[in-house]
Amino acid sequence: MSSLNSECIQNLLRQPPRLIKHITRRLYARNSRHSVFPGDGIDWQSASAVLFLLGRHPQKGSLSGEPCLILNKRSVKVRQPGDLCCPGGRVSRRLDAGLAILLKLPILHLARWPHWPQWCKTRPRDAKWLRLLLATGVRESIEEMRLNPFGLEFLGPLPAQPLVMFQRVIYPMVVWVSGQKRFYPNWEVEKIIYIPLRDLLNSTRYARYQLRFEAQSTPPQINTFPCFRYAQGNKEEVLWGATYRITAVFLDYVFGFVPPDLSSLSKIHGSLSRAYLNNT
Repeated sequence: MSSLNSECIQNLLRQPPRLIKHITRRLYARNSRHSVFPGDGIDWQSASAVLFLLGRHPQKGSLSGEPCLILNKRSVKVRQPGDLCCPGGRVSRRLDAGLAILLKLPILHLARWPHWPQWCKTRPRDAKWLRLLLATGVRESIEEMRLNPFGLEFLGPLPAQPLVMFQRVIYPMVVWVSGQKRFYPNWEVEKIIYIPLRDLLNSTRYARYQLRFEAQSTPPQINTFPCFRYAQGNKEEVLWGATYRITAVFLDYVFGFVPPDLSSLSKIHGSLSRAYLNNT
């Protein structure tokens, strides 16, 4: 997809209704040329679905803030504590199949997605998977942060991302949330993080993340990953790993934005203890 110039991007960010239409159109154009789901089907044992959640930042009790990516910060009670992630989780095939039927109702998400009738007609197998995975993402997001399912607008799917370390495959669904001024995280979530899209499109916010894996070998193994740095008050949050990859794909598809080459970025350092892998 072609990249957008700075003026065009700023105009979109100032007008959320136009931004929503632009995202929907760009995702559909990309998905029309490339299959979202594997040709041999989804492995239900390893499949997870997440919501790539977009919305306006609540300011002083109103929803007049700028468009943001809304992420969960994982609590110390779960695996990968401290990581920023999209809300979601594993597919519950029986439960989510029942919930998926509700998504076809006129007041809910898929019935309002402009491309749903065509998917049902020309891509019935993909449509069935899409409905199931979206149901999973919505169910898990209600549990994790009390997301209001009636305030969502489905914009389109993104390509799956493998989590090699945990033998899982993540299927991201892009969703816009409106009318919700506050979320209520459960025990799995430390807090909610709002990252303005404007900041994600700023090349100076990206870095090389040198991570020390203390649990894997002696001496500890050090790996390098691209990351995004977001300052929130006196604390800096680091977006990396699968959620970073999902975000980078979204920015490329929608805005034609690609982060700087890894070799040109400044370094930051971090470490992962045994608890990172062993918490449940």
